[in-house]
Amino acid sequence: MEKYTLIAISRQFGSGGREVSKIVAEKLGVRRYDKKVVEMAADNIDGGMDPKEAVELSYNTPSNCMGNLGDYGYERVARHNRMYIEQAKVILGVAAHESAVFLGRCADYILRDNPNCYSFFIYADDEFRKERAKTDYNGATLEQLNKEEKRRKQYYEFYTGQTWGAPEHYDLMINTSHLSLEDAANLIIDYVKKNPRG
Repeated sequence: MEKYTLIAISRQFGSGGREVSKIVAEKLGVRRYDKKVVEMAADNIDGGMDPKEAVELSYNTPSNCMGNLGDYGYERVARHNRMYIEQAKVILGVAAHESAVFLGRCADYILRDNPNCYSFFIYADDEFRKERAKTDYNGATLEQLNKEEKRRKQYYEFYTGQTWGAPEHYDLMINTSHLSLEDAANLIIDYVKKNPRG
């Protein structure tokens, strides 16, 4: 079976992680999967689902359940929220057939047992994120970024049972506050090249 290079990038909201993932994918000549995972998963929901609705629902967590859902969380996810199950299936399916960069979507956790997966966390200080909120998020405030980040953090921790952003879950954590996003992408690529796996 052919082995593929898989890169999972998690990021603090407003840290530039989305752009970093795009640069990494372009430089490596592979596809990047972010919201595309949600759209692909939406097609697998009974009768299909509108992609915009799917993106909005993709960070929902069942309010009547608690804690870690076990292996990929497949078996015990509440019936009304199948998005995590379907996204996990998409990620695992892609990983079995091609090299790729995954942004968010718990990909670091879903692919944690794949020896060819590298996991990175992008973060930045509040001042950097505050400036990016103005320029890259339609004039949003830092508080608005933090609110969205809290929702994503809760989602991650619900489905994985792991602490979001805990360093032991990543190969490398990169602070983009004083580093260009291209340099951050190059750090990821250099790390992968210097640490071959499989």
